[in-house]
Amino acid sequence: MTTELPASARLAWWGTAWLRGHVVTDLVVDAVLGDDATHAVAGLPGAEGTQTLVAALGRLRAAGATSLGAAFPAEGDPVGLGGPGAFNADALEAGEAVVVAGAELGLVPSRAGAATTWTVHPAARRQLPDVGEADRALRTALVESANELARLDVARWRPEVADELLNLRHRASVVAPAGTPARCVDLAARALQALGIAELALQDDGGAVSASEIAAREAALRPLARAGRRALVAACSPEVWPD
Repeated sequence: MTTELPASARLAWWGTAWLRGHVVTDLVVDAVLGDDATHAVAGLPGAEGTQTLVAALGRLRAAGATSLGAAFPAEGDPVGLGGPGAFNADALEAGEAVVVAGAELGLVPSRAGAATTWTVHPAARRQLPDVGEADRALRTALVESANELARLDVARWRPEVADELLNLRHRASVVAPAGTPARCVDLAARALQALGIAELALQDDGGAVSASEIAAREAALRPLARAGRRALVAACSPEVWPD
């Protein structure tokens, strides 16, 4: 069983692997597209109209790109972004973006049907969570959220969430290209697991019959979702990968 990475995580991992000579172009295209039909890149400096993913990667390398890293911002938590404001705003609306180290560019995806278009923006250098720090924070958030959800009787209103929390060691795997540190592959899988638990638990009001119960559940899940996003950013940002 595998878990689907967000588009920005796939582009960050596989684009970096291509820039570093670990994978061939065909593998990059297949991995980044996933179930989509096409990916195109719009707004590249010096290019007219949209470019294919392959052509865009070539232009990015010519512009000095050394790696691609992902960002997964949320309201009040612009993790993985360094500005400027226009780029941050579009990335926040999309919930994800890619930052190109060495080229001072950012790419924000928008999807229409089975086609994804990446719009290029100027992007500043960013501050990132350390892989070890993000790992520890995620482990702590999982334990604390699980304890709080148990206190709120998660099994009553979301038995699927209770099952997931009881089987944290049985998480789905993710597919990564050569050159991706094993620690980051594992961290990405656990981050997706945490984000999946938070999303599942917030899908409806279930047995929460009062506004205070709903607020308590959201309060229990907010740190878990934040830790999951930060862990996924660290796992998908080569700038902070361990040597």
